[in-house]
Order: sequence, then C-alpha cells, then structure tokens
Amino acid sequence: MGIVVGAALVIGHILAILHAKDVKKWLLAFPRSKAMGMVLLGVVSAWAFWLVATMDLGEFSNYRTGLEILVPVSAFLCLQYVNEFLPVRTLGILLLLLAEPVMEAAFLRPEASRLLLVVLAYAWVVLGLFWVGMPYLLRDQIGWLIQSNARWKAACAGGVAYGAALIISALAFYNQS
Repeated sequence: MGIVVGAALVIGHILAILHAKDVKKWLLAFPRSKAMGMVLLGVVSAWAFWLVATMDLGEFSNYRTGLEILVPVSAFLCLQYVNEFLPVRTLGILLLLLAEPVMEAAFLRPEASRLLLVVLAYAWVVLGLFWVGMPYLLRDQIGWLIQSNARWKAACAGGVAYGAALIISALAFYNQS
C-alpha cells in the first residue's frame, strides 16, 4: 500500500508541476463540474454498493437487501437534488472510503514508518468530512493554493517528498509478511 499510495502522490504531483497551467485551470473548474460530479458519484456509489453487498454487517445483516436498494436510490437522488458542489462532496466521500484500506494496510504493523500511511489516511478523513459538510472550503483552498506560484510549487514539492518517503519506507522497512 505504501508503494501504491506513494507512487500516486509522486506521479500526481510531478504532473501538477510540469503542467501547472492546465492543472490549475482544471482545479478551478472542478468544484462545479457536473461531469466530474457524475463520475465521482458513480465511483463512490459502486464502492458503497460493493461494501454493502460483501461486508459483514453484523446485527444489521437483515437489512442488506434494503441497503443494496438504498445505495443506487441515494445516488440517483443526489444526482437530481445535490447540484451545488457535487464533485467536492463526492470527492470527500471518496477520501473517506479510501482511508479504510490504507488504515487496514497499516493495522498492527510493527514498523514506525506505517505512521506515514496512518497520518495521510487521517488527513483524508478530516478533509473528507469538511468537504462533504462544507464543500465551498475546497473552492477556497484551491483559490488560495493557486494564487501564488511559490505556494503551488511548495505544495507540489511536499506531495512529491511525502510520496517518496512512503515509497522509500515501504521498500526499506516493510517486511514481506
């Protein structure tokens, strides 16, 4: 997991540095992009449906069929009635969903470097909760970030460095168990 997440961070942030003008333009349009909202809503709905269909629901197992019906109905209703910042809200939900497998990969690992994954997952959870509840914050954060080239380069360099740290720690410290 450290290699996968680290590689995604490194590649994504290097592309953001190399194609800064296009990425900034895309980021500005993202919070109100109907197409991105639909794509992300499809991804999180499929993931949520898969979770409901496959995970142990414990004492709520009797409600599995109802929940399997509720997920696509909720997705349809969100598409119809949540027009304001739909991509931001679904990105927040995606971050919440992504945090679980990352945390699971670091669970009960003895290496202290696992905390790189844990910190990132918790950052995703906090951001996800804020972006679902107050989606205008992402718009404001994007505006602040792209306002200065120094901020942009520092953020991209930080992402590359964090991704590299994840990759190095995964290769150097995680034993194959």
